[in-house]
Amino acid sequence: MVIVTSLGWAEETSFRRVWTPNPKGKQIKAVLTLSDQDKAIEVHPAKGATVTIPYGTIDKCDYEYSDALMGEKDHWLEIHYRDQGLPKVFVLQMDKRDYLHILDALKAHTGIDAEVVGNARKR
Repeated sequence: MVIVTSLGWAEETSFRRVWTPNPKGKQIKAVLTLSDQDKAIEVHPAKGATVTIPYGTIDKCDYEYSDALMGEKDHWLEIHYRDQGLPKVFVLQMDKRDYLHILDALKAHTGIDAEVVGNARKR
């Protein structure tokens, strides 16, 4: 489900079918929000602290998919950014129904086109 909210010039786009690893490495549900008002990517896990990545700290983004069991593909977004000058990577698993919408929203909000890694094709 995609939620778009318009507040004058500021726009937010949210995606509810994403997952992020918890501290133990288990994938948990999250909500991904691209906020023009805050000029940041925000990831709100079902449990745990929100991760906020300001647009200006993002160096690049990578899109990749991996084959899973039963012919399913897992779609991944890696966000490479800097936090207090230190390089960091945030990994997010995207639902197969939303990954193209997320990549399009990423480009629209941040101006960053995710680099396709491996044999993946975005379209």
